[in-house]
Amino acid sequence: MVDLATDARVPGAQLRLNESETLLRSGLKLRHMRMVVALDDHGQISAAAQLMNMSQPAASRMIAEIEGIIGVDICERLPRGVRLTSYGAALARRGRAILLEMQQVDREISDLKSGKGGSVAMGAVTAPAIELAVPAIRKIRERYPRVEISVQVETSAVLARELLASRHDFIIARIPDDLDPRLFDSRIIGVEKACLIARRGHPLTSGGTVDLERLAEYDWVFQPGGSLLRQTMQGIFMSRNVRMPDRVLNTSSLLLTLVMVAQTDAIAPIAIEVADFVNSKNGLAGSIEVVPIPFEINVQPYSLITVRGRTLSPTAQLLHDHILREIA
Repeated sequence: MVDLATDARVPGAQLRLNESETLLRSGLKLRHMRMVVALDDHGQISAAAQLMNMSQPAASRMIAEIEGIIGVDICERLPRGVRLTSYGAALARRGRAILLEMQQVDREISDLKSGKGGSVAMGAVTAPAIELAVPAIRKIRERYPRVEISVQVETSAVLARELLASRHDFIIARIPDDLDPRLFDSRIIGVEKACLIARRGHPLTSGGTVDLERLAEYDWVFQPGGSLLRQTMQGIFMSRNVRMPDRVLNTSSLLLTLVMVAQTDAIAPIAIEVADFVNSKNGLAGSIEVVPIPFEINVQPYSLITVRGRTLSPTAQLLHDHILREIA
Protein backbone atom coordinates (compact mmCIF):
# COMPACT_ATOMS: atom_id res chain seq x y z
CA MET A 1 0.00 0.00 0.00
CA VAL A 2 1.33 3.46 -0.89
CA ASP A 3 1.91 5.81 2.04
CA LEU A 4 0.35 9.03 0.78
CA ALA A 5 2.13 11.02 3.49
CA THR A 6 5.58 10.17 2.16
CA ASP A 7 5.25 9.12 -1.48
CA ALA A 8 6.90 11.89 -3.51
CA ARG A 9 4.87 10.81 -6.57
CA VAL A 10 1.70 12.09 -4.93
CA PRO A 11 1.29 15.88 -5.45
CA GLY A 12 1.69 17.67 -2.14
CA ALA A 13 2.89 14.60 -0.26
CA GLN A 14 6.52 15.69 0.05
CA LEU A 15 5.40 19.18 1.05
CA ARG A 16 3.27 17.73 3.83
CA LEU A 17 6.24 15.74 5.03
CA ASN A 18 8.44 18.84 4.99
CA GLU A 19 5.74 20.89 6.70
CA SER A 20 5.42 18.41 9.53
CA GLU A 21 9.15 17.78 10.03
CA THR A 22 11.34 20.58 8.72
CA LEU A 23 9.57 23.75 7.61
CA LEU A 24 9.51 25.31 11.07
CA ARG A 25 13.25 24.70 11.44
CA SER A 26 14.33 25.46 7.88
CA GLY A 27 14.12 29.24 7.92
CA LEU A 28 10.75 29.73 6.22
CA LYS A 29 9.55 33.20 7.23
CA LEU A 30 6.38 35.25 7.12
CA ARG A 31 7.77 37.32 4.23
CA HIS A 32 8.11 34.08 2.26
CA MET A 33 4.45 33.34 2.95
CA ARG A 34 3.53 36.85 1.79
CA MET A 35 5.42 36.31 -1.45
CA VAL A 36 3.68 33.01 -2.21
CA VAL A 37 0.27 34.52 -1.46
CA ALA A 38 1.09 37.53 -3.66
CA LEU A 39 2.06 35.21 -6.51
CA ASP A 40 -1.19 33.32 -6.06
CA ASP A 41 -3.22 36.55 -6.08
CA HIS A 42 -1.53 38.30 -9.02
CA GLY A 43 0.13 35.58 -11.10
CA GLN A 44 3.09 37.81 -11.92
CA ILE A 45 6.48 38.21 -10.27
CA SER A 46 6.54 41.93 -11.07
CA ALA A 47 3.21 42.52 -9.33
CA ALA A 48 4.27 40.45 -6.33
CA ALA A 49 7.54 42.38 -6.16
CA GLN A 50 5.69 45.69 -6.21
CA LEU A 51 3.37 44.52 -3.44
CA MET A 52 6.39 43.39 -1.39
CA ASN A 53 8.16 46.71 -2.08
CA MET A 54 11.19 45.10 -3.72
CA SER A 55 12.74 44.83 -7.16
CA GLN A 56 11.78 42.04 -9.56
CA PRO A 57 15.25 40.43 -9.36
CA ALA A 58 15.00 40.44 -5.56
CA ALA A 59 11.58 38.79 -5.83
CA SER A 60 13.01 36.11 -8.13
CA ARG A 61 15.79 35.46 -5.64
CA MET A 62 13.22 35.11 -2.85
CA ILE A 63 11.25 32.58 -4.89
CA ALA A 64 14.44 30.59 -5.41
CA GLU A 65 15.11 30.83 -1.67
CA ILE A 66 11.66 29.46 -0.87
CA GLU A 67 12.12 26.60 -3.32
CA GLY A 68 15.49 25.82 -1.80
CA ILE A 69 13.93 25.62 1.67
CA ILE A 70 11.05 23.30 0.81
CA GLY A 71 12.92 21.37 -1.89
CA VAL A 72 10.32 21.69 -4.66
CA ASP A 73 9.26 24.26 -7.27
CA ILE A 74 6.47 26.52 -6.09
CA CYS A 75 5.65 28.01 -9.48
CA GLU A 76 6.14 27.51 -13.18
CA ARG A 77 6.95 30.29 -15.64
CA LEU A 78 4.38 30.99 -18.34
CA PRO A 79 4.63 33.25 -21.40
CA ARG A 80 2.83 35.85 -19.35
CA GLY A 81 3.35 35.53 -15.64
CA VAL A 82 3.59 32.48 -13.40
CA ARG A 83 1.33 29.71 -12.13
CA LEU A 84 1.71 28.02 -8.75
CA THR A 85 2.45 24.31 -8.70
CA SER A 86 0.47 22.02 -6.44
CA TYR A 87 3.19 22.57 -3.83
CA GLY A 88 2.98 26.33 -4.18
CA ALA A 89 -0.81 26.23 -4.01
CA ALA A 90 -0.65 24.23 -0.77
CA LEU A 91 1.84 26.68 0.68
CA ALA A 92 -0.27 29.65 -0.43
CA ARG A 93 -3.39 28.18 1.15
CA ARG A 94 -1.69 27.62 4.49
CA GLY A 95 0.20 30.90 4.24
CA ARG A 96 -2.99 32.86 3.68
CA ALA A 97 -4.49 31.40 6.86
CA ILE A 98 -1.33 32.19 8.84
CA LEU A 99 -1.23 35.79 7.57
CA LEU A 100 -4.91 36.24 8.42
CA GLU A 101 -4.27 35.01 11.97
CA MET A 102 -1.36 37.44 12.29
CA GLN A 103 -3.55 40.31 11.11
CA GLN A 104 -6.17 39.40 13.69
CA VAL A 105 -3.55 39.19 16.44
CA ASP A 106 -2.11 42.55 15.38
CA ARG A 107 -5.54 44.15 15.45
CA GLU A 108 -6.39 42.63 18.83
CA ILE A 109 -3.11 43.76 20.38
CA SER A 110 -3.67 47.27 18.98
CA ASP A 111 -7.18 47.27 20.44
CA LEU A 112 -5.84 46.25 23.83
CA LYS A 113 -3.16 48.97 23.77
CA SER A 114 -5.73 51.61 22.86
CA GLY A 115 -8.28 50.43 25.41
CA LYS A 116 -10.77 49.33 22.75
CA GLY A 117 -10.33 45.75 23.89
CA GLY A 118 -10.92 42.42 22.22
CA SER A 119 -13.26 39.57 23.03
CA VAL A 120 -13.02 36.40 25.08
CA ALA A 121 -15.49 33.64 25.89
CA MET A 122 -15.04 31.38 28.89
CA GLY A 123 -17.05 28.90 30.87
CA ALA A 124 -16.92 27.93 34.52
CA VAL A 125 -18.63 25.81 37.11
CA THR A 126 -20.26 27.87 39.82
CA ALA A 127 -17.66 28.12 42.59
CA PRO A 128 -14.67 29.33 40.52
CA ALA A 129 -16.98 31.58 38.50
CA ILE A 130 -17.63 33.53 41.69
CA GLU A 131 -14.29 33.07 43.43
CA LEU A 132 -11.91 33.47 40.47
CA ALA A 133 -13.61 34.69 37.30
CA VAL A 134 -15.51 37.64 38.76
CA PRO A 135 -12.47 39.23 40.52
CA ALA A 136 -10.33 38.72 37.41
CA ILE A 137 -12.98 40.26 35.15
CA ARG A 138 -13.36 43.23 37.49
CA LYS A 139 -9.63 43.96 37.32
CA ILE A 140 -9.55 43.67 33.52
CA ARG A 141 -12.55 46.01 33.24
CA GLU A 142 -10.68 48.66 35.21
CA ARG A 143 -7.82 48.70 32.70
CA TYR A 144 -9.55 47.61 29.48
CA PRO A 145 -13.16 48.82 29.78
CA ARG A 146 -14.08 47.84 26.21
CA VAL A 147 -13.00 44.21 26.39
CA GLU A 148 -16.00 42.04 25.57
CA ILE A 149 -16.22 39.09 27.95
CA SER A 150 -18.74 36.25 27.75
CA VAL A 151 -19.10 33.81 30.64
CA GLN A 152 -21.21 30.66 30.70
CA VAL A 153 -21.85 29.02 34.06
CA GLU A 154 -22.75 25.38 33.52
CA THR A 155 -21.83 21.83 34.39
CA SER A 156 -18.44 20.45 33.36
CA ALA A 157 -20.03 18.08 30.83
CA VAL A 158 -21.64 20.98 28.96
CA LEU A 159 -18.63 23.28 29.21
CA ALA A 160 -16.12 20.71 27.94
CA ARG A 161 -18.15 20.12 24.80
CA GLU A 162 -18.61 23.84 24.24
CA LEU A 163 -14.83 24.21 24.54
CA LEU A 164 -14.18 21.49 21.95
CA ALA A 165 -16.70 23.20 19.64
CA SER A 166 -14.62 26.42 19.89
CA ARG A 167 -17.42 28.31 21.62
CA HIS A 168 -15.10 29.00 24.55
CA ASP A 169 -11.45 30.01 24.69
CA PHE A 170 -10.99 28.15 27.99
CA ILE A 171 -13.03 26.82 30.87
CA ILE A 172 -12.73 26.27 34.62
CA ALA A 173 -14.25 22.87 35.15
CA ARG A 174 -13.44 19.16 35.15
CA ILE A 175 -12.80 16.91 32.18
CA PRO A 176 -15.81 14.56 31.92
CA ASP A 177 -15.12 10.84 32.14
CA ASP A 178 -16.56 10.21 28.67
CA LEU A 179 -14.10 12.56 26.92
CA ASP A 180 -10.48 11.75 26.07
CA PRO A 181 -8.29 13.79 28.48
CA ARG A 182 -5.60 13.91 25.77
CA LEU A 183 -7.76 16.45 23.95
CA PHE A 184 -7.08 19.01 26.65
CA ASP A 185 -4.36 20.82 28.56
CA SER A 186 -5.46 21.25 32.16
CA ARG A 187 -4.10 22.61 35.42
CA ILE A 188 -5.75 21.88 38.76
CA ILE A 189 -6.40 25.20 40.49
CA GLY A 190 -8.82 24.44 43.32
CA VAL A 191 -11.21 22.15 45.13
CA GLU A 192 -14.90 22.99 45.21
CA LYS A 193 -16.45 22.70 48.66
CA ALA A 194 -20.20 22.66 49.05
CA CYS A 195 -22.69 23.11 51.87
CA LEU A 196 -26.39 22.56 52.40
CA ILE A 197 -28.72 25.56 52.45
CA ALA A 198 -32.25 26.10 53.66
CA ARG A 199 -34.53 29.12 54.04
CA ARG A 200 -34.10 31.55 56.88
CA GLY A 201 -35.99 30.22 59.87
CA HIS A 202 -35.97 26.62 58.63
CA PRO A 203 -36.47 24.05 61.45
CA LEU A 204 -33.08 22.48 60.72
CA THR A 205 -31.09 25.69 61.25
CA SER A 206 -32.14 26.51 64.80
CA GLY A 207 -30.33 23.74 66.67
CA GLY A 208 -27.09 21.82 66.45
CA THR A 209 -25.73 19.67 63.66
CA VAL A 210 -28.27 17.68 61.68
CA ASP A 211 -27.67 14.04 60.78
CA LEU A 212 -28.22 12.68 57.30
CA GLU A 213 -31.25 10.58 58.26
CA ARG A 214 -33.17 13.68 59.32
CA LEU A 215 -32.05 15.61 56.24
CA ALA A 216 -33.45 12.86 54.00
CA GLU A 217 -36.96 13.52 55.37
CA TYR A 218 -37.19 16.89 53.58
CA ASP A 219 -37.62 17.95 49.98
CA TRP A 220 -34.36 18.46 48.11
CA VAL A 221 -33.24 20.46 45.09
CA PHE A 222 -30.45 18.68 43.19
CA GLN A 223 -28.48 19.30 40.05
CA PRO A 224 -29.41 16.82 37.30
CA GLY A 225 -28.12 13.26 37.48
CA GLY A 226 -24.54 12.95 36.28
CA SER A 227 -23.38 16.28 37.70
CA LEU A 228 -20.43 16.03 40.06
CA LEU A 229 -22.19 17.71 42.97
CA ARG A 230 -25.12 15.32 42.59
CA GLN A 231 -22.75 12.35 42.42
CA THR A 232 -20.88 13.60 45.48
CA MET A 233 -24.09 13.84 47.51
CA GLN A 234 -25.20 10.39 46.34
CA GLY A 235 -21.84 9.03 47.46
CA ILE A 236 -22.29 10.58 50.91
CA PHE A 237 -25.74 9.01 51.31
CA MET A 238 -24.48 5.61 50.14
CA SER A 239 -21.38 5.65 52.35
CA ARG A 240 -23.58 6.22 55.41
CA ASN A 241 -26.20 3.66 54.36
CA VAL A 242 -28.88 6.33 54.21
CA ARG A 243 -31.56 6.20 51.52
CA MET A 244 -31.61 9.08 49.07
CA PRO A 245 -34.49 11.55 49.56
CA ASP A 246 -37.74 10.58 47.83
CA ARG A 247 -38.92 14.12 47.08
CA VAL A 248 -36.43 15.70 44.70
CA LEU A 249 -36.54 18.57 42.21
CA ASN A 250 -33.82 18.35 39.57
CA THR A 251 -32.57 21.58 37.99
CA SER A 252 -29.32 23.04 36.70
CA SER A 253 -30.62 26.56 37.36
CA LEU A 254 -29.00 28.23 40.35
CA LEU A 255 -31.72 30.90 40.36
CA LEU A 256 -34.51 28.32 40.54
CA THR A 257 -32.60 26.47 43.27
CA LEU A 258 -32.36 29.63 45.40
CA VAL A 259 -36.03 30.49 44.83
CA MET A 260 -37.20 27.01 45.82
CA VAL A 261 -35.04 27.03 48.94
CA ALA A 262 -36.09 30.55 49.94
CA GLN A 263 -39.83 29.87 49.51
CA THR A 264 -40.18 26.26 50.73
CA ASP A 265 -38.66 23.88 53.27
CA ALA A 266 -36.48 22.30 50.58
CA ILE A 267 -32.75 21.73 51.12
CA ALA A 268 -30.12 22.11 48.42
CA PRO A 269 -26.37 21.53 48.12
CA ILE A 270 -24.53 24.49 46.58
CA ALA A 271 -20.96 25.75 46.48
CA ILE A 272 -19.84 27.48 49.67
CA GLU A 273 -18.82 30.54 47.63
CA VAL A 274 -22.41 30.88 46.39
CA ALA A 275 -23.83 30.54 49.89
CA ASP A 276 -21.39 33.14 51.22
CA PHE A 277 -22.31 35.58 48.46
CA VAL A 278 -26.05 35.10 48.90
CA ASN A 279 -25.74 35.73 52.62
CA SER A 280 -23.52 38.81 52.20
CA LYS A 281 -24.71 42.41 52.15
CA ASN A 282 -23.92 42.51 48.44
CA GLY A 283 -25.97 39.38 47.83
CA LEU A 284 -29.47 38.47 49.01
CA ALA A 285 -28.76 39.61 52.57
CA GLY A 286 -29.48 36.42 54.44
CA SER A 287 -32.59 35.00 52.80
CA ILE A 288 -31.00 31.57 53.23
CA GLU A 289 -29.02 29.85 55.97
CA VAL A 290 -26.38 27.16 55.95
CA VAL A 291 -27.56 23.90 57.53
CA PRO A 292 -25.06 22.68 60.17
CA ILE A 293 -23.91 19.18 59.22
CA PRO A 294 -21.32 16.82 60.76
CA PHE A 295 -19.61 16.03 57.44
CA GLU A 296 -17.87 17.84 54.59
CA ILE A 297 -19.02 17.96 50.97
CA ASN A 298 -15.90 17.99 48.83
CA VAL A 299 -16.43 17.84 45.08
CA GLN A 300 -13.64 16.82 42.70
CA PRO A 301 -10.92 19.43 42.05
CA TYR A 302 -11.56 21.79 39.16
CA SER A 303 -8.99 22.83 36.56
CA LEU A 304 -8.19 25.61 34.14
CA ILE A 305 -8.68 23.83 30.80
CA THR A 306 -7.80 24.65 27.19
CA VAL A 307 -7.88 22.56 24.03
CA ARG A 308 -4.49 20.99 23.41
CA GLY A 309 -2.65 22.71 20.57
CA ARG A 310 -5.07 25.65 20.36
CA THR A 311 -3.42 29.02 20.96
CA LEU A 312 -5.27 31.60 23.04
CA SER A 313 -5.85 35.04 21.59
CA PRO A 314 -4.16 37.93 23.43
CA THR A 315 -7.45 38.90 25.10
CA ALA A 316 -8.20 35.32 26.16
CA GLN A 317 -4.63 34.98 27.45
CA LEU A 318 -5.11 38.19 29.43
CA LEU A 319 -8.16 36.82 31.26
CA HIS A 320 -6.52 33.40 31.63
CA ASP A 321 -3.48 34.99 33.30
CA HIS A 322 -5.59 37.18 35.59
CA ILE A 323 -7.46 34.11 36.81
CA LEU A 324 -4.16 32.40 37.59
CA ARG A 325 -3.12 35.45 39.62
CA GLU A 326 -6.29 35.09 41.71
CA ILE A 327 -5.05 31.71 42.98
CA ALA A 328 -1.41 32.76 43.45
